[in-house]
Amino acid sequence: MSYPRIASKARLVRDRHEGGLVLVYPERGLVLDETAADVARRLDGSRTVPAIVEELVALYGEGAREAITSDVDELLASLASRGLVTWSDTPRSPCDAPLPAPRRASRGGAPRPFTLVAEVTHRCPLACPYCSNPVELVSREGELGEAGFAALLEQAEDLGVVQVHFTGGEPLARRDLEALVARAHGLGLYVNLVTSGVPLARERLEALARAGVDHVQVSVQASDATLADAIAAHPSHAQKRDVLRWVKELGLPLTVNVVLHRANLHEVDALVALAEEASADRLELANVQYLAWALENRASLLPSAAQIDAAAARAAHHKARLRGRTDVVFVKPDYFERSPKACMDGWARRFVHVAPDGLVLPCHAAASLPGLAFERFDPASGRTLRAIWEENDGMRAFRGDAWMLDPCRSCSERGKDFGGCRCQAFALTGDARRTDPACPLSPDHALLVRAREEADRAEAPAGVRWLHRGRAAVPR
Repeated sequence: MSYPRIASKARLVRDRHEGGLVLVYPERGLVLDETAADVARRLDGSRTVPAIVEELVALYGEGAREAITSDVDELLASLASRGLVTWSDTPRSPCDAPLPAPRRASRGGAPRPFTLVAEVTHRCPLACPYCSNPVELVSREGELGEAGFAALLEQAEDLGVVQVHFTGGEPLARRDLEALVARAHGLGLYVNLVTSGVPLARERLEALARAGVDHVQVSVQASDATLADAIAAHPSHAQKRDVLRWVKELGLPLTVNVVLHRANLHEVDALVALAEEASADRLELANVQYLAWALENRASLLPSAAQIDAAAARAAHHKARLRGRTDVVFVKPDYFERSPKACMDGWARRFVHVAPDGLVLPCHAAASLPGLAFERFDPASGRTLRAIWEENDGMRAFRGDAWMLDPCRSCSERGKDFGGCRCQAFALTGDARRTDPACPLSPDHALLVRAREEADRAEAPAGVRWLHRGRAAVPR
């Protein structure tokens, strides 16, 4: 017999704002309807699938048996495809921990964010050429202090956030990171630590685990140490391998994140082997998105179509092979997609991003858009995060679809892709209102076609030169 349970990287939480249950996991969360919630609450490893069905039939009535059986199978298949359910041959003791009761009814008006991306610093010992930080970095002196970020976490939870990503730069550069993690944990937030693993001693990782980290994402630049250290412009690969081992030894869920580009796309098989060796719960092979530093270095980073196709095929092979063990995610760059992505699930809809100086944004790159006025969160000002989220002109600029021009305005997909990425539209066309050129219907789609053609004609990776925040480097 097999006993399904929710994977360790996920947590079933009560949405205290709207009353339902949410399955929270790295990067995302699933809002469960009543039936799915009844199934999920029984995924504690103490019951077989037939036993779960029988309990639900007793709850809903014999007439619902066929529908219940179908719903249970469908939900388990969906969760398995995301690596959110594991199976055991032996039962566990039932988990009867109570879930918090709903605190308030949902408010009308602006959509609520589910995720806070807390970019606590721009400081980082690495200098990756695709860094998503803005070209103009916030200095240490300009960072919001511990009390400011603690107040931000409290107000984010009040706004509706259920998970927080502590990221940077390198969040380990903050000496108060443990205190911020503990505050987030105390508020009931699911805590993701997004780190390069440098600098990190095992003792500090243990302290962060005690403080309440739920999941650790470690970035790796390549599987080959020489190439990885060249990409990062810092001798860090050996340290990262140690951190991967420590995370699993401490019983924490682990995601290995690799930003793919022209110089390392050939390493997919080796990167999967590295993730397997580390017993990673998730391997995210995320191709570069061309904004900020990555846009500056596009000529050296953008792969050929043949590279993308070959890498995608190998990733698909490993995803099927490792199903149920390691979730392999391959994210194509927008330049090679057939339709635009719903960037951040739509502008200021589900994510709220806060820069190191407290600037509240819909995404990390939005501050680069001209003509938009964003606000800094400052608890001393009396201006709440809720007020900024709901009322700030910058946050409202591309929320919904009233701002759209054709072809987005008349497109049946506008409620799914929300016009694509506003920052990419601006970076490529100079107008953030235009349809994302990733869309084949965009009048500017030829810009991406030309970029792909240039990449196909570019030199082999060994000849690439790029800039590491102003320092020239050559991968070896």
